[in-house]
Amino acid sequence: MKTVITYGTFDLFHVGHVRLLRRLRELGDRLVVGCSTDEFNKLKGKESIMPYDQRVEILKACRYVDHVFPENSWDQKREDIRREKADIFAMGDDWLGKFDDLGDIVEVVYLPRTKDISTTEVRQLVRALHEEKINEIRSALQHLDNLIRSL
Repeated sequence: MKTVITYGTFDLFHVGHVRLLRRLRELGDRLVVGCSTDEFNKLKGKESIMPYDQRVEILKACRYVDHVFPENSWDQKREDIRREKADIFAMGDDWLGKFDDLGDIVEVVYLPRTKDISTTEVRQLVRALHEEKINEIRSALQHLDNLIRSL
């Protein structure tokens, strides 16, 4: 049985995540995922929108994922690889070269990201829609204020 291990935050879970997990699973018979905890994300200077427990629940519901465990630090990967008996360590190509040092204990693979979708893009879209809605409300309130003043 060939085991693939990967890591990520998996915030605002989207089709890009699903496609990556599917491609990762196709590399082996078993896919194990280290999901970054909220605390670890803060150490990395990131803040996830969805809390850790919800992100884990979504990952566990994904048919391509066999096991999910917490990613608490950068340094745990060698121990995780050994514990999970991983044959392949795989990440998206946005991490290209960052984990090559693990090549002495596992095959390291970087897969292309799904084009036209990312958590950053989803976050920017939500933010833009939010700002647009705020501007609409401001405009309506200004209009009401003008009407009231004219009475």
